[in-house]
Amino acid sequence: MTRDEAAWDRRGFLGLAGAAALAATVSGPAAAAEPLASSALLALARQGLARHSAAQPRADRVGVADFALPSRAPRLFLVDLEAGRVSAHLVSHGRGSDPAHTGRLQRFSNAEGSFATSEGSYLTSSHYVGKHGRSMRLIGLDPTNSNAEARAIVVHAAEYVSPAVARTLGKIGRSHGCFAVAPDELDLMLTALGPGRLLIAGRFAQA
Repeated sequence: MTRDEAAWDRRGFLGLAGAAALAATVSGPAAAAEPLASSALLALARQGLARHSAAQPRADRVGVADFALPSRAPRLFLVDLEAGRVSAHLVSHGRGSDPAHTGRLQRFSNAEGSFATSEGSYLTSSHYVGKHGRSMRLIGLDPTNSNAEARAIVVHAAEYVSPAVARTLGKIGRSHGCFAVAPDELDLMLTALGPGRLLIAGRFAQA
């Protein structure tokens, strides 16, 4: 384990009680869907690794972005397969997926210029510094997100993603299709998820 990974391990996982407490701090109407149980998220992560074994993803941790949940809810789940732990974090969806800015993803799209979120599995790739600061490239592994590199869909930080924004507006801001996270969680995401790991996006929670 590297020094960064050790630091991440100490502070990164809230555990189920911590994730529930974080969700409870965000005001607003009750979500129509309930987050998956940790056992279901672990199973989903294992299925993704098995399905994309040819891409040779690292099998220790997987990210699951559940866009069935509203943007005010922590819905990017970091799944530690070795420890059997799960934590939940805020993540944006694309403005093209929610044109009216309702706070809920309405549709997925893989089309260039759509500014929408794409569903499917991604392989995390190299870190770089771009217009959003430190970021992480993503490679789409499915037909539904095959344009991820051409569309410059990445993980980056954004000020419009925070518990404070979620409490004030009942939703967080929208990206151009990227997985935007809170600035104070960027180090965690870059360390926990990259490079060479899976990030799975879709609708998973049940109403």
